[in-house]
Amino acid sequence: MALSKAYTNEYKSILDSLTTAVLVLEDNLNIRYLNPAAESLFETSMTRSSGQSFSDILIDSADALKTLWAALENGQSYTRREAEFILTSGCRLTVDYSVSPLSLAPTELLIEIQPRDRLLRISREEDIISQHEATRTLVRGMAHEIKNPLGGIRGAAQLLDRELNSEDQREYTRVIIDEADRLRSLVDRMLGPNKALKLAETNIHEVLERVATLLEAESRGRLVFRRDYDPSIPEVTGDKEQLIQAFLNIARNAMEAAFENQDGPSSDEPPTITFRTRALRQFTIGHRRHRLVCRVDVIDNGPGIPPELLQNIFYPMISGRATGTGLGLSITQSIIGQHKGLVECESEPGQTDFIIFLPLEETP
Repeated sequence: MALSKAYTNEYKSILDSLTTAVLVLEDNLNIRYLNPAAESLFETSMTRSSGQSFSDILIDSADALKTLWAALENGQSYTRREAEFILTSGCRLTVDYSVSPLSLAPTELLIEIQPRDRLLRISREEDIISQHEATRTLVRGMAHEIKNPLGGIRGAAQLLDRELNSEDQREYTRVIIDEADRLRSLVDRMLGPNKALKLAETNIHEVLERVATLLEAESRGRLVFRRDYDPSIPEVTGDKEQLIQAFLNIARNAMEAAFENQDGPSSDEPPTITFRTRALRQFTIGHRRHRLVCRVDVIDNGPGIPPELLQNIFYPMISGRATGTGLGLSITQSIIGQHKGLVECESEPGQTDFIIFLPLEETP
């Protein structure tokens, strides 16, 4: 379909070179033009979408359509911040967009769309890294204050135990010693791994398969594993044993969550964990941009994590289960952080996705 007079070849070449997604809609909200950035954003092409209704490339587009019709009827421009678009593929996008009527007969709409997902993700990652560093500083200080008096208590109990003649009285001193050891062990676990990384080229799929083997044994075959691997991913430079521990902590939580649904409304679906791997190019983790990053998703079909808990799950001693210690995810974040990576979580009822990012380059 030919563009209107406002879009000469000169203007079209300018629009085609923009990184901002630009669409032009007719007065019936059919698509007249998309620039390449819009084609990429909406996962379609100009040839395929030309003449289609704008609602055909989005799911649940009622809010956006309401804004578009208002712009047509009132002849005014509108701007929406951090709106959510859901593509027909199911992908969710957070965007800022502006709608401007064009002085044409009939009236057309110019839509400029700026994706916000990347900026929001980077901001969220910076918050996670900052929180994790603040937590580790707090835990290290608290550990020092706890372990010093614990050593004194344990030493005094040992001396007292040697002086006592009654076996019944020695039982009390042994309780003191055992509880002091237990508290010291708990503090050490809160601090996370303090050993230097033993870096080597590691196949991430071997790590995941080791975790799957361990959990299949623990679940006695009642857990379904699905694998969606990208075989082209190069090896990760990391400590294999610590990576196994990190992924085992996440996958074990996922297993427990998946089993919680057995007696729920979705009990017809077996407890399932999905391991998915992908390679991402030119990806930013925190403040650093990496040429190539490995993304690993550990997905379970459990009941999901309550929103009020989701923001705090990587803090020590935070757990959604009565029997949980709240240390597994904190330790995992520490291990992945030592590998210059990051752990994120997205959750909704029926699906929780722990996302692990690991740079595919040597950790300095």
